[in-house]
Amino acid sequence: MGISPALGPAREIALSTGRIRYHDIGTGAPVVFVHGLLVNADLWRKVVPGLVAAGHRCLAPDWPLGSHSIPVPEADLTPTGLADLIAEFLDALDLTDVTVVANDTGGALTQLLMTRRPERIGRVVLAAVDCYETFPPFPFGALLKVAKLPGTIAPLLAPMRWKPVQRLPLGFGWVTKHALPGEIAQSYLGPARRDAAIRADLRRFAAGVSNRHTLAAAERFAEVDLPVQVIWSTEDKLFPMALAERLVTDLPRASLRTVADSYTFLPEDQPELLTELIVEFTRLHAAP
Repeated sequence: MGISPALGPAREIALSTGRIRYHDIGTGAPVVFVHGLLVNADLWRKVVPGLVAAGHRCLAPDWPLGSHSIPVPEADLTPTGLADLIAEFLDALDLTDVTVVANDTGGALTQLLMTRRPERIGRVVLAAVDCYETFPPFPFGALLKVAKLPGTIAPLLAPMRWKPVQRLPLGFGWVTKHALPGEIAQSYLGPARRDAAIRADLRRFAAGVSNRHTLAAAERFAEVDLPVQVIWSTEDKLFPMALAERLVTDLPRASLRTVADSYTFLPEDQPELLTELIVEFTRLHAAP
């Protein structure tokens, strides 16, 4: 559902349990983005151009997390199922030495990917992500519990068409420090409001969210032989800095960079700085 031309042309790929829409632009070492709940490839629209200019091929899928445009009723949308779907995407496009850049919920999925299917990954950026006990973070845990119930998602999302409601904590108010442009908010919220099949996918994902998945991944962090750049906002309302510090302690090759004037959605609030940090990291850990 990504609408920004900066992401490059939209394509589709048929995987074993459904089709995934993605954007693909640039040449060179591949970067694959993993967004979180109720956003899509548009999250990366201000990051992709700088990475392309730095010599990367950028692939930004719309993962089936509620803001996608192609329903996947046959797909396993548990966290481990989605991690395996990401791995299948990398396999299907024969991508190697991939830099995976993840934000928010996408970081939880990426931790599962790192510990289950690391073979195509060269390095990882975890930019303000769910981890350890915090999957999902407060206050969204209660929202996901309600979303598991049939018929609840449409009335939950209906008020979100109004900008003042979007700025509430259960909207985008605690994940973006600065208000989203109207067309981007619509890109994120429109698919689940319009399409019952997308809502059904979202409900299936909500039913599987549990910190047992992130805690299980954390038990295997010592085995992860990948460079990992942890990037965290000093003002994050969902993920305290202590989580970032734990990641850096537990992942053998991890380092931490901090960002000010941002909440969780670093690609929305501080895209230029995030881009600079990603480029610096990929150059530092480029394949020989």
